[in-house]
Amino acid sequence: MKAVLSHWELYAGAGAIAAAISLLLTPAVRIAAVKLGWFDTPSARLKTHKIATPALGGVAIYCAFAATLIFLRYETQFPTGTLRSLRGLLIGGTLVFLLGLIDDLKKPSGLGFKTKFVVQAAAGAVLLAFGFRIHFIKPDYLAEVLTLVWIVGITNAFNIIDIMDGLSASQAAISALAFLLISLPRNEFYVNFASATLAGAAAGFLPWNFSPKRKIFMGDCGSLLVGFLLAGISLGTHYSKVNNLGVYAPIIILLVPMYDTLFVMALRIRQGLSPFLGSNDHFALRLERMGYSRHQIVAMAAGATTILGVCAFLATALSGTWAFCLYLMLAAEILILSRALARVAMRK
Repeated sequence: MKAVLSHWELYAGAGAIAAAISLLLTPAVRIAAVKLGWFDTPSARLKTHKIATPALGGVAIYCAFAATLIFLRYETQFPTGTLRSLRGLLIGGTLVFLLGLIDDLKKPSGLGFKTKFVVQAAAGAVLLAFGFRIHFIKPDYLAEVLTLVWIVGITNAFNIIDIMDGLSASQAAISALAFLLISLPRNEFYVNFASATLAGAAAGFLPWNFSPKRKIFMGDCGSLLVGFLLAGISLGTHYSKVNNLGVYAPIIILLVPMYDTLFVMALRIRQGLSPFLGSNDHFALRLERMGYSRHQIVAMAAGATTILGVCAFLATALSGTWAFCLYLMLAAEILILSRALARVAMRK
């Protein structure tokens, strides 16, 4: 017989189960990676770590996310319509996970960005087939195109920001909790289940990512996965019941990885270089160049996303005038920050 639990208990249970699986499975994945020689070696000039480190921590994150949802599927009663949405998210997420896994195993060369974009777009098409899309844009074909752009963009943003221990995973966990916070009053059940599960899976991985002696990276299979899942989660709730500007809340929640992606691309284009090539122009590396430690940078980024999550919630709860003022304030702060970071001289 399936358990009958309150929604709060289900969400808390989903997060706790995913965190436990991720926490316990990550060291086992690390052992397998060491035995099989699956290391991320600092062979390229843009690598920020000094020694070969086991990768593929994303395997634990994926297994924690998938196993938790499958367990809840058979042990609890999902609300009507929730199961179909979660199935679409899991199918698309599996496709992106396998893409990242192949890319990790082919390191140091990896897959080309064109191949990645094609597979990510295919995974985005899966979400479209299951009803995931931007709802406030018309006509429908334009909404579908922009939905694919959003999915591919956010998927890669979390991959791009994965340059320091704990940075991408902490952003994923906090962002997922922010979506849970906004979705709770609206009872968007699939968003709540997926958000709680992803937050737990990412949080369970973090202690091992920070560990000095048993460190493991999430790899592309992890960073691409969490980005894709968050892109899908962001499409599942309504943000504009109080004001029309609330629909931009996902941009605020995911602003840190989005900002880093756009900031790096803008600097690369200004230098006459391809925006798809790697560089050391990331905001985190510029902060490190200014003298901040990596732990401080990750903590500052986590604090910023926490504040942005609260701002996103306020943007959906306040009047349109106050939401506009909030967005204007954030835009001004981003401009000031960008000007300061752009002045930092980076080693070529």
